[in-house]
Amino acid sequence: MDGNIKNNLPSTKNGQNVDGTLQIMDFLEVIEKRRSVRKYSEKPVEKEILDAIVKVAQTAPSSRNSKSSAFMIVEDRDTLDALSQMRDYGSALLKGAQAAIVVLGDESKTDLWVDNCAISATFVQLAVTAMDLVSCWVHINGRPCLKDVPEGEKAEDYVRNLLGIKDGLRPYCAIAIGYPEE
Repeated sequence: MDGNIKNNLPSTKNGQNVDGTLQIMDFLEVIEKRRSVRKYSEKPVEKEILDAIVKVAQTAPSSRNSKSSAFMIVEDRDTLDALSQMRDYGSALLKGAQAAIVVLGDESKTDLWVDNCAISATFVQLAVTAMDLVSCWVHINGRPCLKDVPEGEKAEDYVRNLLGIKDGLRPYCAIAIGYPEE
């Protein structure tokens, strides 16, 4: 396979081809470039890009092809700010993100929903990188709201109530997304 295949793509500006379609980088370049980034520019992430990221994540492999992962896009500033309060450690970065994708697992489809969510969340982060955006994983499943009170309220319950998540779906993580800060 020609390693210069991307040279055959139309010229790009801000991660998009001149004709408006998305520019996708080489897979090995994506792997090398992916980093956890906690600061984002104020530029909003386009809805079409967020939808494309979810579409990629929906192709993630799952145990027995159970497709037990689901995705919720959060763009509303007030909701992102409230989501950043789910834990007293490790979630504050959501306040600066321009969007988040919450990865959910349907435990009625398989007992391996946690594993499937982890794979799906990885696909989200790789797709984000491929589209010249940055991200950071914020864990929800099994985390307490207060670090010093591990047996207290759980981040999962906080997120479930905040986002109105129906029974059977379990919030696993939130992937904060944005354009890199200049």
